[in-house]
Amino acid sequence: MTTETATPDRSEIARLIRNWFTEHGRDLPWRHDDFGAWGILVSEIMLQQTPVVRVIPRLAQWLERWPSPAALAASAPGDAVRAWERLGYPRRALNLHAAATVIAEVHHNVVPEDVPTLLSLPGIGDYTARAVAVFAYGHHHPVVDTNVRRVIARAVNGEGEAGPPSTKRDLAAMEQLLPADRAAAHATNAAVMELGAIVCTAKKPRCEECPVRELCAWRAAGYPAYEGKRQVVQKKFEGSDRQVRGLILAELRASDVPVTADEITQVWADAEQRERALAGLLKDGLAVAEDSGYVLP
Repeated sequence: MTTETATPDRSEIARLIRNWFTEHGRDLPWRHDDFGAWGILVSEIMLQQTPVVRVIPRLAQWLERWPSPAALAASAPGDAVRAWERLGYPRRALNLHAAATVIAEVHHNVVPEDVPTLLSLPGIGDYTARAVAVFAYGHHHPVVDTNVRRVIARAVNGEGEAGPPSTKRDLAAMEQLLPADRAAAHATNAAVMELGAIVCTAKKPRCEECPVRELCAWRAAGYPAYEGKRQVVQKKFEGSDRQVRGLILAELRASDVPVTADEITQVWADAEQRERALAGLLKDGLAVAEDSGYVLP
């Protein structure tokens, strides 16, 4: 004889998480009503694989210097890379500069609000497009990141991990949590994301503080170990090509004149890895070769 686990009440899960978010959500600058679509777009790109605590001060400096897409577009791409400093994944700075240029020249300096147009901007993927449409303009769309996927996997599906991402499946799962009301849907997207970020965390979930602990399918099942497919884990940073690329970029950012090949030689001892990292920077447009050395774009 088998027993079936009751399907959790998704609308109640969403309601409880929204109520929790109203009381416990962090006061982050991009959640203020007057923050604006440009600020939200910049924040979403900066927040990709970068902790909130590192983004907040850099975001404030960025928006003070470039308060609009046109302001950023008027600067050289290298200025964006230099201002990005140590946020990581500096290709995002070039993508943001390219997107700002299109917004300024094609969209009259106004960040688009519909997902298809946002997706047409350079470097803007599905998550960022949906996040801007929802958080800047209040449109009704599911927004899914790693934190959202984890909450749904545990609370709704009864699994300890979300497994590899699937855009179609993940969006459909989040859509089922969203109420019809646009304001409530907006709040639900933000609330589920926040719960995953600060309570339903990957390694040490704080279940006793969770507003849906009594409805959580994973908790009800006794926290079974996850046995499904796992997402590919990124190689560690130390000793990686990413680290070498970062060291070379740091040299370029710190110099107002071209950095010579001899100076780059001093950055990393392994010549093969150093040349591979430099070639990657040149290919990605993050560095430009000149007769006397290398500079930012």
